[in-house]
Amino acid sequence: AFVVFSSVAGTFGSAGQASYAAANAFLDALACRRGAVGLPAQSLAWGAWAPGVGMTGELGEADLQRMARGGMLALTPEQGLGLLDTTRDLARPLLLPMNLDTGPLRAHPEAVPPLLRGLVRKPGRRQTAIAAAAKGTEAAQDLAARLTALPPADREPYLLDLVCTQVALVLGHGSAEDIEPDQAFKELGFDSLTAVELRNHLNAATQLRLPATLVFDYPTPLVLVRHVLDEIDLPEIPGAQPILGELTRLEAALAGASVGDEERAEIATRLRALAAHWQGDGRQDQGGGPYAESDEDDGELASASTAGELFDLIDKELGTS
Repeated sequence: AFVVFSSVAGTFGSAGQASYAAANAFLDALACRRGAVGLPAQSLAWGAWAPGVGMTGELGEADLQRMARGGMLALTPEQGLGLLDTTRDLARPLLLPMNLDTGPLRAHPEAVPPLLRGLVRKPGRRQTAIAAAAKGTEAAQDLAARLTALPPADREPYLLDLVCTQVALVLGHGSAEDIEPDQAFKELGFDSLTAVELRNHLNAATQLRLPATLVFDYPTPLVLVRHVLDEIDLPEIPGAQPILGELTRLEAALAGASVGDEERAEIATRLRALAAHWQGDGRQDQGGGPYAESDEDDGELASASTAGELFDLIDKELGTS
């Protein structure tokens, strides 16, 4: 017997391990060459084993989860030894002993590698197109409806949570909270393979035609979210809703602010000037421009010590209280 151990990486390829894949492809070719000239030879291109050793010993949990989503599960020692016994009776120069789960492949037949397509029954092209179009339209309508129902100020955070959730899924993190919105995708650990996977997830969720270079063109989750938000066709919100949404954000910011007396006075002055300008009471013509105010107003603003009191003054200026 002449038996060499290689890896499925030589057959399927392996992201980030081009040299490793090439070396194993050489072992496979050596066995095939020997067999062609009548010499004993067999190359076993193993899938991953558990526990991880050698090359697989450097794989993280995210790498293992990505392999599982592609149908590749780690072999237990018992499974591996059983396959080794089986190969003794198979007179072929190249065999791939591996633990393949076709469930994930059947769930996403459009993403099955060419070498595995014979193992998965793929729906007809017309049936697939109709189902994809219906699902895509529904998903896009649902997302657009959810975003439309939100105040404009809440749309970006909502979409950011969606994107970070998909990023966490692709990278194998526990939740979207593990993803920093301002951290570069490259620093998060993305490569060309995971970049395409994220693009596919977001295409399914938004029904946009996002490029494969998405994480390179828009380098952080927050930048990506703003691009996606620009691409989604949302109806214009008429009336005062956008303004009221911004006022809600302002009120929350004031309530949580910790500022000194001088800063508080400056903020109060600008708020009152904005209210006066909106009211259109002509005070901009009383000298000093649109930010002019009376001594009485100065006293009231100086005495305001909480966000609630500031808004009471604004309500008074607007004639709403």
